[in-house]
Amino acid sequence: MDLPANPSRSVALLGPVRVIALGLAVVASGSPALAQQKNAEPATLAANAAMLKAVDFSDQAAFEDARRGFIAAPADQTLPGTGDVPAFSLKPYAFLETATAPSTVNPSLWRQARLNAIAGLFKVTDRVYQFRGYDISNMTIVEGDTGLIVIDPLLTVEAARGGMELYFQHRPKKPVVAVVYTHSHADHFGGVKGVVSEDDVKAGKTKVFAPDHFMDFAVSENLIAGNAMSRRAWYQFGATLAPGEKGQVDTGLGKAVSKGSLSLIPPTDIIKEDWETRTIDGVTVEFHLTPGTEAPAEMVMFYPQFRVINAAEIATQTMHNLYTIRGAEVRDARAWSHYLSDVLEKWGDKADVAIAQHNWPVWGGAKIADHLRKQRDLYKFMHDQSVRLLNHGYTPTEIAERLKLPPSLAANWATRGYYGTLSHNAKAVYQKYLGWYDANPAHLSPLPAVEQAKKTIAYMGGAEAVLTKAREDFAKGEYRWVASVMSDLVFADPSNRAARELGADALEQLGYQAEGGTWRNAYLTGAQELRVGLPKGSAPSTVSPDFLRAIPSDLLFDFIGVRLNADKAEGKKLSFNWTFTDTNEQFVVNLENSALTVIMGKQDPDAHASLTLKRATLDQIFLKQRGLFDVVKSGDISLKGNPLRVAEFMGLLDEFSPAFPIIEPKTQ
Repeated sequence: MDLPANPSRSVALLGPVRVIALGLAVVASGSPALAQQKNAEPATLAANAAMLKAVDFSDQAAFEDARRGFIAAPADQTLPGTGDVPAFSLKPYAFLETATAPSTVNPSLWRQARLNAIAGLFKVTDRVYQFRGYDISNMTIVEGDTGLIVIDPLLTVEAARGGMELYFQHRPKKPVVAVVYTHSHADHFGGVKGVVSEDDVKAGKTKVFAPDHFMDFAVSENLIAGNAMSRRAWYQFGATLAPGEKGQVDTGLGKAVSKGSLSLIPPTDIIKEDWETRTIDGVTVEFHLTPGTEAPAEMVMFYPQFRVINAAEIATQTMHNLYTIRGAEVRDARAWSHYLSDVLEKWGDKADVAIAQHNWPVWGGAKIADHLRKQRDLYKFMHDQSVRLLNHGYTPTEIAERLKLPPSLAANWATRGYYGTLSHNAKAVYQKYLGWYDANPAHLSPLPAVEQAKKTIAYMGGAEAVLTKAREDFAKGEYRWVASVMSDLVFADPSNRAARELGADALEQLGYQAEGGTWRNAYLTGAQELRVGLPKGSAPSTVSPDFLRAIPSDLLFDFIGVRLNADKAEGKKLSFNWTFTDTNEQFVVNLENSALTVIMGKQDPDAHASLTLKRATLDQIFLKQRGLFDVVKSGDISLKGNPLRVAEFMGLLDEFSPAFPIIEPKTQ
């Protein structure tokens, strides 16, 4: 996944992009050491001790469910990857074998992390198996009459291949006759070529099922803002943190993400009806579309022959995200609850087991009904109570501070905030209805962060006075406030070492207390970057030929548009014709008023230049495999008109840094 050495400068036309439906990013090398991390402070010890009294830790039912049907784990708890880097290994998480949580991890999160470490191949029921714990998602395998139906082939080819190899060590080797993508996030389709070949799909030997509009969202949901989402995902998933009691322990939804190559085979069969039944290799599958829930395109299903509900990702063993802190469109909690009600009413009394594409199953009709009711009511509670409070005039921060789960939901492990949290989900509901503005005119146009910070610190008496007071508050355990005020001081003066260290210490304690895996990862990543700066190495682009082929050409041009530097483009008026000979597409790309617009199916006779090429050639340029002008010289692009205007246009496009600052001000 490394970029080619010495790429041509002409590649600046497109530049790197991360097509990451999850916003996943893994830093290539040079993760900072954890030597500077501190121990838990007295306030953290007290907070984590209080958690032990808040929920019934004697309840071991989930551990029994998570272990049920275990068959085997990969050799040495490791899935081979490309070269010396494994696709996934549970060996670094051996520290989770201890039942008692260390002082530096919230006991509730520790419990969830231990459950997510119960991993390998499992029998769910006759002819239904799951490969769990060796990627952030699960792969489900249903045995048809002549072959296999694979649901959600993980994030990477290497992880999916390893899962299938383990399955075939213990079950008869049959061909994969169908793949089902439950939704449009990469950890549910990226490993498809580790399961089946594209040639078999094209030959009709394997069908690929997906919900309506799957391709639209699979390739576009995070394209436009992909660079920012990728960087923010370092924080959400703890990509630069080493596993350990003072580092990354879990994401809440699964242990971590696998490493390797992403692939995509477009679906052959689209589920378009709200309720739709298909027979796949002798297996009846009842599909139900649930768009706008955990993903813009998603579906759940029921296998009546096996009495199994597959809830995809709308009913897992955690409160999920209505807003994901890596950044994405806000999800619809009201619709989410309604779809769960549909599942409960339609299939709830017909199922013996409910599985999901994350975490572990639920067995037994009464337990399934209770699980689905609580999940249904969780999302409705978050929606209704957040809207109630916003209608009373409360702001997002005030709602998040006031809102508490009712005891019946708070006492239920599967509705606690390991991945999503009540705090940021409540704010998401506010955002969906009212947006970012809280209606206070003082917040309508605040000063930029650096100017605001400098004025704030000056009003508070200067840096030394602020540090003195902050150290006193840190000793009192007021870590939220200390983290906030130290952030102001760092933005006012990034070179203030004392502010960076105290800010890191406060974030670290917040991480140690966090029940949410994503919050812990974010706090500890922020602390790490305050102490040692950005990680060495780089975040490799996760764009792949499979993704690139799937991206519509007009969307590629739209992405070029978001890279246009408006200041550089001011006063310029340019027009270019593009013709793709292999896809029979034509476009006019216009630059005017510092905005780039695209017209499909036309050509401009007065264009400054016309480029004729294969779309596949543009893909090679996009992947930095070839330079634009090198391709022109080779004859693979016919360029008519003024090449200097093309060069001028290229000079107007920004390059996005994959490692921009977050916890300190930008340098430019």
